[in-house]
Amino acid sequence: MREHEIELRVRYDEVDAMGFVHHSNYLRYFEIGRTELLRASGGCYRDMEDAGQLVVVVHVDCRYSKPARYDDLIKVRTRIDKVTAGRIVHAYEITCNDQKLVTALVTLVVIDLKGNPQRVPDELLELYG
Repeated sequence: MREHEIELRVRYDEVDAMGFVHHSNYLRYFEIGRTELLRASGGCYRDMEDAGQLVVVVHVDCRYSKPARYDDLIKVRTRIDKVTAGRIVHAYEITCNDQKLVTALVTLVVIDLKGNPQRVPDELLELYG
């Protein structure tokens, strides 16, 4: 599976004093989308971690167009943009009522327990290939 969509309800603790979702919370929404894409594809981050393979974010490019607000029902679309032997790039689009709020590209690498870069595991290459 190379694309997945999930709906989330914006919680009160995710908004700032202006009533908008604080920008940092979009990174959390991306993480939820990424985890659910992997799960829907048959993978599991916990299994990778148990095998000593950690997936870490090394780059985020995020564009905010419109704010989400408390109690909005948002859609988080997560798509595999690119997979190489050393990197996985996810593309995101967050919408509310069919209006684009945020787009982003997030680059991940796999490291071992000592922090050394590793090749993207064959299992992930197969899932996202």
